[in-house]
Amino acid sequence: MSDGPTIYVSEPLQVYLDDTASKKPAPGGGSVSACVGALGAALVDMVCNLTRGREKFAAVEDEIVTLAGAAQAARGRLQQLLQEDTTAYNGVIDAYGMPKDTAEEQAARRDAVQDGLKVAADVPLEICRVAVEVCRLSKVAAGIGNPQAVTDAGIGAVLGEAAVVGAALNVKINLGSITDAAYVAQTAAIIEEILAEAAALRAEVLAITLAKI
Repeated sequence: MSDGPTIYVSEPLQVYLDDTASKKPAPGGGSVSACVGALGAALVDMVCNLTRGREKFAAVEDEIVTLAGAAQAARGRLQQLLQEDTTAYNGVIDAYGMPKDTAEEQAARRDAVQDGLKVAADVPLEICRVAVEVCRLSKVAAGIGNPQAVTDAGIGAVLGEAAVVGAALNVKINLGSITDAAYVAQTAAIIEEILAEAAALRAEVLAITLAKI
């Protein structure tokens, strides 16, 4: 049996759920947020598959094909991030294990911890960026997709926003330990902008959805 990390996208869902519920440090909230976002993207793709190739939706066929490709790309990236987040904190853990007997060792350890914390923040930040794109795609799906699947587009937006909110929490907890003030300020501003856009998109998509059911 391999001692390497579990590749969750290749495992049954039960393995992912059980490992999330266990005492293991990962997968945790960041990875789960990526998973939720990937499910939202999958729902957008489903709306596309229920729309494309049908005569009554021929006028939007090209847009639907483009939308499906974008949804598949977002889902693929979020599946990667689902995995990447499970090891994103490893650098911090390794850095804390570095020797600290001399002033030089303490400085090297301190720098390594800070570098690790930035990696640990950058992964969920990327989850936020991709997940808000899921919200954008959901809006298009709700607007032009098969109206019989409009609730799936609505749920896609809800899941996209949930992924943004969840991943943002993981960014923020790491920012609290990072001493690079410029990095912290810039990243915090990006997060707030993404959170606001995701919330607005979710509200818009739900309004479109409710108007069609």
